[in-house]
Amino acid sequence: MGWANGIAGRTRAARLTGSGTAARRILPTLSLALSVALPLVLLPLLPRVAAAAPEPPLSALTLVGPPALVFKAGRDACDGADVPDAPARAFRDASGAVALYGMHYRNRALRGPDLEHLKIDCAVVLDSGEKPDPATYDDRSWITATWTEDGSRVAALLHHEYQANEHPGRCPAASYMACWYNTITAAASTDGGRSFKRQSPPVVVAGAPFRQEIDQGRHRGFFNPSNIVADGMWRYFLASTTGWTRPGSDQEAGVCLFRSDDPADPTRWRAWTGTGFTAAFPDPYRAARPNTATCRPVGPFPGPVGAVVRHRGTGAWIAVFMAKAGEGFPRSGFYWTTSRDLITWDSPRLLLEGATLYDDPCAATAPLLAYPSLLDPDARGRNFDDVGDRALLTYASLRMEGCTITSDRDLLRRPVAIRVWP
Repeated sequence: MGWANGIAGRTRAARLTGSGTAARRILPTLSLALSVALPLVLLPLLPRVAAAAPEPPLSALTLVGPPALVFKAGRDACDGADVPDAPARAFRDASGAVALYGMHYRNRALRGPDLEHLKIDCAVVLDSGEKPDPATYDDRSWITATWTEDGSRVAALLHHEYQANEHPGRCPAASYMACWYNTITAAASTDGGRSFKRQSPPVVVAGAPFRQEIDQGRHRGFFNPSNIVADGMWRYFLASTTGWTRPGSDQEAGVCLFRSDDPADPTRWRAWTGTGFTAAFPDPYRAARPNTATCRPVGPFPGPVGAVVRHRGTGAWIAVFMAKAGEGFPRSGFYWTTSRDLITWDSPRLLLEGATLYDDPCAATAPLLAYPSLLDPDARGRNFDDVGDRALLTYASLRMEGCTITSDRDLLRRPVAIRVWP
């Protein structure tokens, strides 16, 4: 299953026509399909996945109620940049109020007293500069993970896309997939997530050990970090990579596990190598000799992990993700898998069936499913990284017009019952 097959036909919703100021126009009637073919914050299926642990399963997840609407773009958007475009990430601020991220690259938050009463805040917390210099790491960025200890100081991981095809002279192929160069970068807030700033110079948490003009013709780098979770003194997240080939430093494609003892210092993240958390991926624009260590992919994931949470009663980890039918997945939809150690995972099982962003949009007969996350309104942690025996499957529904994914998108939640065997 090729990379391009999973992304063909998809569109980005932040722009209405052309470029520049068009991205900031007020959202028009959302039943209209977008006219510009642009990507979403998502990766298609990985060419290889790590083996799952043998039976029996460690957990059972069951949908126990209908979907409820959290955000509807046509009703709630501040402007054309307000569409669900990444898995939902939430935390409680110092006052106890909830901030939830997962919108577009003109980043805004949904806020409210709890997860079940959220409304869009039209203030932009982090904008994207769309700068042509790849060394600035400020082309298009999505807040895709947050962590806070006190509700005031918030660390964020950014999925940063350098879309060289949008910058003249940067990529001869002039197509998104062939020119896409991706990194995970960092930002921070000191006001409870109401504004985020990047460091100067920027901090690369994970990226390829070469610059954006190298290996063009395919998308390269690290993509789509999961939420951050806690285990004792350590913090973890999962991220996808397309891999690379370098003398003495071949990186296998897959999902890598990162660990840190201090998310507030983004330079401290290290990836699992198979023997320890020692792989670092410094900025190739500033490191004379980038580290040659690579990460060992974990889990049976065919693409990015939507979210990972820890079950309070047993300590087991539960991850949700989406998959396309084929290569070990009998049907398209959202799947879950469970682990005792974040490295070895059991066989994935289907949670919600439906065509996803990995499927052919031209064949879709219903809105596409995307960006699954698990959030427990009663989470004990400030960062919603734990769940009890109930949680909310939070995800996006994307409507089609012909073969085009439109900006008519809903953010939905459905109650899920969770059982984990000791």
